[in-house]
Amino acid sequence: MSNFSESLHGLFQFIKSKAFLKNVIIAVVSILVFVFVLQWWLGVRTNHNQKIQVPDLQKMSLHDVEEALDELNLDFVVIDSASYNPDYPKKSVIEQDPEAGDFVKEKRKIYLTLNPSKYRDVEIPDLNGRTKRQATTHLRSIGFKVGNEVTWVKDIGKDVVRGLTYNGEKIAPGTKLPKQTTINLILGDGEGY
Repeated sequence: MSNFSESLHGLFQFIKSKAFLKNVIIAVVSILVFVFVLQWWLGVRTNHNQKIQVPDLQKMSLHDVEEALDELNLDFVVIDSASYNPDYPKKSVIEQDPEAGDFVKEKRKIYLTLNPSKYRDVEIPDLNGRTKRQATTHLRSIGFKVGNEVTWVKDIGKDVVRGLTYNGEKIAPGTKLPKQTTINLILGDGEGY
């Protein structure tokens, strides 16, 4: 027991000594200096206080986007094209991330979604034998418009689809046309044999 109490007494004497206090102060000051230097270095390295406001790129062409972002030292990436929107010029920006007005650092990538040059082409379904209402609902659900110019043909079925036309020409099932195209119906008149 006396060895333990002597060791404990020696430890307390060392803790009370000026050498121990001096080492603790040096360690604390060293840690504070290290943290301060690390924060300063990270602030410089990551451009901590730098703020570049993202411009509004809506409806701009890629050429105009490139010029605008080059001046601000920003980059861009085209990530997708959306469904065609007739309110925007062809191949112009519809969406951007980060949004206009957000603040970013230099060399930040702005992710762009573009407007395609036209509506996506959709395959014409085979609607022969369907009712006018069924055909109209189906065509609208896949993105077509149904016109009012009905062509009547002699047929036993009243208002039964016997074909489709586009710009006055009969179109076959499987033909591809852009969404929002107006398609007219060829219907049976119910007076056939």
